[in-house]
Amino acid sequence: MRLPGRLAAAIDVLTEVETRKRPVSEALKSWGLANRFAGAGDRAAIGNLVYDALRRRASHAALMGEDTPRALILAVAVRDWDEDTVALNASFTADAHGPAPMTEEEIARVTGQLNDDTPGHILADIPEWLAPSLERAFGDNWIAEGQAMTGRPSLDLRVNTLKSQPERVLKSLARFTPRVTAIAPNGVTMPAGPGDARTPNVTTDEGYLKGWFEVQDQGSQIVAALAGAKPGEQVLDLCAGAGGKTLALAAAMGNKGQIFAYDSDRNRLAPIYDRLKRNGARNVQTRAPAPGALDDLVGKMDRVVIDAPCTGTGTWRRRPDTKWKLTPELLATRTAEQSAILEEGARFLKPSGVLVYITCSILPEENDDRIAAFLAAHTDFAPLSPEALWQTAFGKALPEDLATAGSGIALTPRLTGTDGFYFNALSRTP
Repeated sequence: MRLPGRLAAAIDVLTEVETRKRPVSEALKSWGLANRFAGAGDRAAIGNLVYDALRRRASHAALMGEDTPRALILAVAVRDWDEDTVALNASFTADAHGPAPMTEEEIARVTGQLNDDTPGHILADIPEWLAPSLERAFGDNWIAEGQAMTGRPSLDLRVNTLKSQPERVLKSLARFTPRVTAIAPNGVTMPAGPGDARTPNVTTDEGYLKGWFEVQDQGSQIVAALAGAKPGEQVLDLCAGAGGKTLALAAAMGNKGQIFAYDSDRNRLAPIYDRLKRNGARNVQTRAPAPGALDDLVGKMDRVVIDAPCTGTGTWRRRPDTKWKLTPELLATRTAEQSAILEEGARFLKPSGVLVYITCSILPEENDDRIAAFLAAHTDFAPLSPEALWQTAFGKALPEDLATAGSGIALTPRLTGTDGFYFNALSRTP
């Protein structure tokens, strides 16, 4: 397919997303099945167009004067992909599969600039109701933080030190020009490319099949390292999900000690079994959800890791459609769940044990606020020094701008080049 056909297809997919309220991934898959003539490169380019449109939906719509799929895709083509309007219109005229040529007004808008009085939430490309939350979290940098969330994410891998080393993984993936991550000590990254660039498919690589590495954002690797799990400890991963952090904890513990991997959703937990086998993680005991499944662990754990259910605002680069679906009601539901799971997690700690709280959110309501509420109700807990935790995990000082007002650590695309994550660790008094 040529560019005009790809643009027309992206408009169709985005229309499907908007009119039928379908997740982008499902709409793209459906389009691919219905248009089998399209190659892998075509499907990747169309996906890039749709995701780029949603990442900067507010600012593109404001510039174009409308929030239609056509307006958004044209804005991506010109403003994000640097296509020339004259050349584009010529290609539209010559290609029967392309969109209708741009009007004079569309050309004037797409090549123009936003007004100086454009509201901050549009510049930040976030829903208006979330502006106060981001401003509270990041102060004067809140717009820049929102803008950093509109970029494409890198593909990050965690080298599984139970089976391999970074040098071997770098050599195995040399065709993709990987590099070591800036912070995570066993991370490998491949930055996102521009335009129609395809994300490398590393899951067919020999190294992946042998368990040498796992796909895991560097931010997730960082918070797993900060969790501080040590060989020989008894650790409960209370929201294990598919097991990404469980595997990182197992490697950090050198397969010594015991990790109990649990999740209240059996479907989320399902992928963990094959991943444990492939990674050679032998110190993990999976506990499926059932009445009393964790009763024998109460008061016995050295460390409880809570990767809490959250709004996922830290993953907006990867799932930009969720940015525009988030509501105050959903946020309230998540914060209630987070408070409840902190209470639940505390039950399993023995004296001097450590309660680790993690979210993939950038909202203070889900982060510092939840820790403050928990500490107010539990005088037998105290926050561990984020500076000391960072020094222990990475052998360097914690960058000042990563520390939150409430003893936490915040990772963001702007600050660390990662997804958005929040970390806090609390120690129970002896």
